[in-house]
Amino acid sequence: MTPSHIIELKLDEIAPKALWFNVFLLVAFALAYHLLNEPLSFRFSLLGILMFLIGYVVLIIVHEFFHLIGFMVFGKLPVSSLNYGINLKMGIAYASTSRPIQNHAMRKVLLLPFWTTAFIPTVMGFWFDSQVLVLLGAMLTAGAFGDFIMYHELRKEKNTAWIVDDPLLPRLHVYDHFPKNKSAD
Repeated sequence: MTPSHIIELKLDEIAPKALWFNVFLLVAFALAYHLLNEPLSFRFSLLGILMFLIGYVVLIIVHEFFHLIGFMVFGKLPVSSLNYGINLKMGIAYASTSRPIQNHAMRKVLLLPFWTTAFIPTVMGFWFDSQVLVLLGAMLTAGAFGDFIMYHELRKEKNTAWIVDDPLLPRLHVYDHFPKNKSAD
């Protein structure tokens, strides 16, 4: 069965945009933190840098893990259909499923990691006066750039459309009806 539409992230095209988005968010979140939490103060420590780096790696892993949770909760897909890993050649972590999922559920799957690994750490950073958490929130918000693009494209499709996640590339295959061939391989 041929998909009615394919949504593909061209990493070489979006990487520069994502980088500028990341820089903008880091500056904006840092400014907001300093205006709201610590006016006219600046701290720099090796412990802070280490916490930031460790937190970033952990939150990237957790980000992908929340995609898997989304597949199970919103798409009601079994654990056996889920894939998780790192594509070193492309420089990305990924979470995927081998089963089709309806569009309305896939959109939730795409945004769940943003709320859990970007929004919540940012709010906690402001709440607990932690610049590290605020900046991690900025980085993970920018890290969800591809998810936001795919979400935006999926909003143009019917809620009842079926989505097959490509197991190798950041690409979604959109079908008007349940696809007979369940994998995008």
